[in-house]
Amino acid sequence: MVILKKRILIIASSLIAVLVIGLIGAGNYFYSQGIKRGTEVELHREAEAVNTMASTADQNLLDEARSWYAAQEKEALSMVSYDDLKLNAQYIHNDTNVGKTVILAHGFRNTGDDMGKFAKLYYDLGFSILLPDARGHGDSEGDYIGYGWHDRLDYLDWIDRMIREYNADEIILHGNSMGAATVLMSSGEQLPDQVKGIIADSGYSTVKAELAHQLKHLYNLPPFPLLDVTSAITKLRAGYMLGEASAVEQVRQNTLPLLIIHGENDDLVPTDMSDEIYTAAGGEKELWLVPDAGHTKAFDIVTEAYQGRVEAFVERVVGE
Repeated sequence: MVILKKRILIIASSLIAVLVIGLIGAGNYFYSQGIKRGTEVELHREAEAVNTMASTADQNLLDEARSWYAAQEKEALSMVSYDDLKLNAQYIHNDTNVGKTVILAHGFRNTGDDMGKFAKLYYDLGFSILLPDARGHGDSEGDYIGYGWHDRLDYLDWIDRMIREYNADEIILHGNSMGAATVLMSSGEQLPDQVKGIIADSGYSTVKAELAHQLKHLYNLPPFPLLDVTSAITKLRAGYMLGEASAVEQVRQNTLPLLIIHGENDDLVPTDMSDEIYTAAGGEKELWLVPDAGHTKAFDIVTEAYQGRVEAFVERVVGE
């Protein structure tokens, strides 16, 4: 009987060991797919059919905006982050600048150039434009993706740089997807008075919720226990837990005017995440849900209407 119990104990211990090793292996795999820098990862994709066809007028506006950005002379800027990473950005000076600056935050595995289509809109409103490459992206250092959590602290430094060296006294933060989460997470920090408003397009509620959404659609797997293991590995390797990276919790502390934009057909970052963010947010707030638009596609398919919303928001929160 004693021998049988020992055998059962050995078998049970072996099975537990195999399970633990398997979970750690799976957690490292999902870390490499979603958080480690440089991995080519296939995200859950939404069908092209979710987006309506842009009108000829809107397509012409978008083409003009992209061509304008490509033709601009850009100043290369760099700074050292709080954890000693060299971060890089591009800066477009507005010759009519009277202290207005927009900081454009890009999405997952993109670069500042991907936000260039917004630059002409802001330039025409009298803004200089800063386009950072987030840590772990583009020309910036970093071997992991912060999903906006550590990036929010980087943005405090970029804001300070714009104020100290470029005399920015009226600043707008505008982000897409991960960049939207970045500016939303920044809203919960002690921002200087020069920051006047925040625009967040297609942002997720929390990193853990967004990765759970991806896990379901890509692998048809439940979040527990894989995301919890991945979160622990992320803490060890990147310094943060997936659950703490929360736009929802950060916007509860927000006091700035906030414009939240989301496509009603967004299948990459579910539209109801913006509802959750809007409900939680403090301060003056507005939610614009764009019919027939997928993930970050509102500007592409209703360019004129999007520009009008941004112009109205900016005029309301920024002085002449």
